[in-house]
Amino acid sequence: MKLKPAGSYLSSSSSLDSNNVADEPGSGPAGDRQQDAPRWPALMDTPADGDPVAEEAEGDVVRGGRAWAGQVVGTLVGAMTTLRPVPGGVGGKLAGPAQVNRGTARRVVPLFGPYRARVAAVVGLIVVTSTIGIINPLLIQAVFNKALFVPGGPNLHLLVVLVAIMALVPIVNGAIGILQVYETTRVGQLVMRDLRDRLYTHLQTLPLAFFTSTKTGEIQSRLANDVGGVQSVVTTTASTILANVVTFVSTIAAMLILSWQLTVVAVITVPVFFWLTKTVGERRRQVARSTQESLAAMSALTEETLSVSGVLLAKVFGNQARDTARYHQENQRLAELEVRQQMIGQSFFAIVQAFLSITPAAVYLVAGLLLAHGPGISAGTVVAFTTLQTRLYFPIGQLLQVSVELRSSLALFDRVFEYLDVVPDIVDARDAVDLPAVSSGGRIALNEVHFHYPGAPADALAGVTLKADPGQLVALVGPSGAGKTTISYLIPRLYDVTGGSVQIDGIDARHVRQSSLAAAIGFVTQESYLFHDTILANIRYGRATASMAEVEQAARAAYIHDRITEFPDGYDTIVGERGYRLSGGEKQRLAIARVLLHDPRILILDEATSALDTASEREVQNALDALMGSRTTIAIAHRLSTIVNADVINVIDAGRVVESGTHPSLLSQGGLYASLYQDQFESGQVQWRCPDGDVLTDGTIRHRDPQPA
Repeated sequence: MKLKPAGSYLSSSSSLDSNNVADEPGSGPAGDRQQDAPRWPALMDTPADGDPVAEEAEGDVVRGGRAWAGQVVGTLVGAMTTLRPVPGGVGGKLAGPAQVNRGTARRVVPLFGPYRARVAAVVGLIVVTSTIGIINPLLIQAVFNKALFVPGGPNLHLLVVLVAIMALVPIVNGAIGILQVYETTRVGQLVMRDLRDRLYTHLQTLPLAFFTSTKTGEIQSRLANDVGGVQSVVTTTASTILANVVTFVSTIAAMLILSWQLTVVAVITVPVFFWLTKTVGERRRQVARSTQESLAAMSALTEETLSVSGVLLAKVFGNQARDTARYHQENQRLAELEVRQQMIGQSFFAIVQAFLSITPAAVYLVAGLLLAHGPGISAGTVVAFTTLQTRLYFPIGQLLQVSVELRSSLALFDRVFEYLDVVPDIVDARDAVDLPAVSSGGRIALNEVHFHYPGAPADALAGVTLKADPGQLVALVGPSGAGKTTISYLIPRLYDVTGGSVQIDGIDARHVRQSSLAAAIGFVTQESYLFHDTILANIRYGRATASMAEVEQAARAAYIHDRITEFPDGYDTIVGERGYRLSGGEKQRLAIARVLLHDPRILILDEATSALDTASEREVQNALDALMGSRTTIAIAHRLSTIVNADVINVIDAGRVVESGTHPSLLSQGGLYASLYQDQFESGQVQWRCPDGDVLTDGTIRHRDPQPA
């Protein structure tokens, strides 16, 4: 007969990791999620992802001059660029077009502020390389008019000099260009580094409620993919715009020097190009945003279903086909969006290519008219002018393409700034202080505490008053959803009370520095989170500066050192994702060693042994004995046999403390605690429960009839 413990030492009910935030429906954040309105509605379920490959491919099409392809698909553009809500949007919302804040571009510029000197150097190099390019077309005029076609035959000496200069110019320009590309890339990568650091640091300051209402995959997508998606804009787009503007202006100046009449013909179509750019760019940006949302939805879906827990859940429920169908549906939507993003604007670029081909012919026509009816124009001028035309239309095409890409990328910047604009609601007060040093456990007092989750129909806590003196073991028991886990979150100020106060050593928690609170409080949860790293790194997470001797001392106290030494790599053993290479008891003892190394004055135990088998539970109980020591301990328990020796037992029901006292006194009252205890243990007669019977305290076995199927 397989034994199942009827009670364990100190049990608890929630975990601080992202996959087990709370297990009390209606009490903890996870439990209340089904009735809470999203706290950040604009951010919830709006994933993101960046992929500039499609736009680069489109740029290759333009540069390759595939105008006919654009004309062929041009008739399709009207239908394909009409945006409409896409079914199956992230989080059940329709993924329609989103407006980019007009101030987004202005917010990007200050990102370059710390690198003003480098930016100035880049600007100077760009101006030089872009201006040097007009030298050779002007030299062509001199070659034709003064060296080749002159009375008496070619001037070979002058021709050699001019040709030598023409050969030297691109070499010098190329060398300067290499330096310019390096500096541009360097500045861009520094800005990207700062943006990633800034976003990650800001996310670390956001309250727990933000992470309970936002998908993990969505957060990861914005940090990795959206920031990555704007990389090309930061590293190349700004320099490309400047280089092409300088090229365009210098070319216009050179053209005017050669012939103002031909210059008018060459630039007359520019306003039309810019109007087309604005129209196509707006459509492109809208589709780009929808594409980003679809990419992030796939990222979130992949993160959920291909994690160890997700795969295990799918296999035990046999839902692989359903998950595959969900992925296929989102993948199909992404493919359609990518096609639309690729095809939008192809007719526009085909028109551009047509203009670029027609305009040189118009120049020849005007030159002929000038020769026939007006002052003569030299052949060298015509050749030089048509050579300059390539420098005129190339930057125009580049600027139009970059404009479209820039509008698309602004949507990514908008999503990054969307997170940066979230204001943390739990911050250090201006008069915040550190907790005073104490030689023993801390003192905890909740005074008429009220707490309300946003969107919930009622308060999760309604006037809770309780205290824990230094060194005491104070238990919180009661039905699921009563508010026990909420209390455990208010003590370390993971949430702020909406009424009353939580005091640590006589100081309101809202006036204590968060770093001081974190140093004073330790958590051991039902499923402690372990990183995919070594055992040593996981234990040292409690105190990064701890020596190896201190780590081993904590591991011995947690009864895990001997087990660690049995691994071939000892403390350098990789525990696997979420510690899946370890048993439940081993993970818990590692977590206890981590808290021991942290050395807090207050300990919160949240169902620390409820998920363990009998043997593992016994080992963890020994480790918990060492951990509690003289610390003040708040123990959340569902199995009441684990807290019978607590100094004070607080019975929580419907957000209120309905009973308080020791185990014998509460049993004698015959209230809720006595009822819960009677239901679990039949007045203490049952020691173990198992599938086909119970083991009684006198050692006898009471068999149960099998339940009908």
